[in-house]
Amino acid sequence: MTDTVPDTLPEALPGHIFDLDGDVVHPTPLARGPWSPNAMHGGPPAALLARVVERHDPGPATFVARLTIDLLRPVPLAPLTVVARTSRPGKKVQWVEASLLADGVEVARASALRLRTAPDLGLPLPPVPGPELPPPSASPEFRIQFGPDAPVGFWAAMDVRQAAGSWTEPGPGAVWFRLRVPVVAGETPTPLQRVTAAADFGNGVSAALARGEYLFINPDLSIHLHRYPAGEWIGLDATTAAEPVGVGLAVSRLHDEQGPIGMSLQSLLVDRL
Repeated sequence: MTDTVPDTLPEALPGHIFDLDGDVVHPTPLARGPWSPNAMHGGPPAALLARVVERHDPGPATFVARLTIDLLRPVPLAPLTVVARTSRPGKKVQWVEASLLADGVEVARASALRLRTAPDLGLPLPPVPGPELPPPSASPEFRIQFGPDAPVGFWAAMDVRQAAGSWTEPGPGAVWFRLRVPVVAGETPTPLQRVTAAADFGNGVSAALARGEYLFINPDLSIHLHRYPAGEWIGLDATTAAEPVGVGLAVSRLHDEQGPIGMSLQSLLVDRL
């Protein structure tokens, strides 16, 4: 499952994940997930919803401190309608919601808690902890693959580097991700979009059971941030717990190259493959 990753996408692959036409988005093959050729990976709709909630109803409360995404059903590799609303306005604390609809049916939704920031507040805090993971430059490159005949999917849009643990063996792990393409054509991914696109890989970075024998399906993703990442690399230091009844939880400490930035959690439905 390891291989050298090129610096650029092959010419045959699209250079972005979604095309935008008003309130309708059209996915490219880079949005595809591993379990069905007609459904998306969780990362692309999550990053798309992140884009919506950080742009909607701009005001003083702009920092997305918590983003919770519910994947209500498989998100089809088909045109999606985007809707958003402010559920609770405020200058210091604000809640924003967004949904993705396929043929009028809600397939994913997001709830975001936005807080105001005050750059001149000058709180007397201790220095920010330094890096806790080996940097991407010191971590081996590899390519996520789902068999030689698998169609192209979202993993092809990521540079991936293993910082600790193993992608193929059970146990905790730490992996760096760098989004190589825009979420929406013609736009530079924002720090929040980069975090959200990477965070959905947490239940793959770590595993409680043997890979290839069990499913670890996450119907949700919840991200809590105390700062946005600097730079393009997002590190996930992940641990997965599972119970014999088929319920689990993946917890990822989120990093940039300067140090911790927050955490993400995924509720897991665990089953035999």
